[in-house]
Amino acid sequence: MNRILVVDDQPNILDLLDTVLRFHGFTVDTAATAARAIAAAAEHPPDLVLLDVMLPDGDGMAVCRRLRETGLDAGIIFLTARDADADQVSGLAFGGDDYVTKPFDVEVLLARVRAVLRRVRAATPPPAPPSTTLRYADVELDEATLRVTRAGEPLSLSPTELRLLRYFLINPGLVLSRSQILAAVWEMDSAAVSNVVDTYVGYLRRKLDRHGPPLIVTRRGWGYALQLES
Repeated sequence: MNRILVVDDQPNILDLLDTVLRFHGFTVDTAATAARAIAAAAEHPPDLVLLDVMLPDGDGMAVCRRLRETGLDAGIIFLTARDADADQVSGLAFGGDDYVTKPFDVEVLLARVRAVLRRVRAATPPPAPPSTTLRYADVELDEATLRVTRAGEPLSLSPTELRLLRYFLINPGLVLSRSQILAAVWEMDSAAVSNVVDTYVGYLRRKLDRHGPPLIVTRRGWGYALQLES
């Protein structure tokens, strides 16, 4: 849900826009002065600001500049009775995204609001994806690229070995029984084929041990654990 900050010193306009925008699904904050607008934007950063140019304690364009200086990248639409081309150019130069003159048609204003929000979203880089790297000691598995390294050296693993290593990495230090490993890696529950676990643990262990001390330890009668023993 987009948050919109409406800044205007005319109560009837504040009430009108507050009602209309809430009706159309927006979260709305209001301010009647430049000082309150700056404080409100800091308290609840908006996605878009509807900003009157003439305020009792300052100029809306100066407010726009101040908001940009604080790092606010929200869309800003100026609302003003001034309709000269020079005023519109000034508004855009101060960091505004659009300019709507009073009196305005509410449906037209809503269309401009949605258009600016679309532009702002399109211009905003996506957030960095969360880390997809699993680590234990000096072993790393990047789940996005399936790249595995130990002590910085790349390891070439088969798909089954990759799944097995991942299961160990998400359960570091825990003793995992053969039946647990079989169910998680092979999605099987037959004890009759549990020797496949021993075989693949052997394959994985040999590849890991080429680049450092043993990491997969055997707990006789119980199973295996990813554990760096001192």
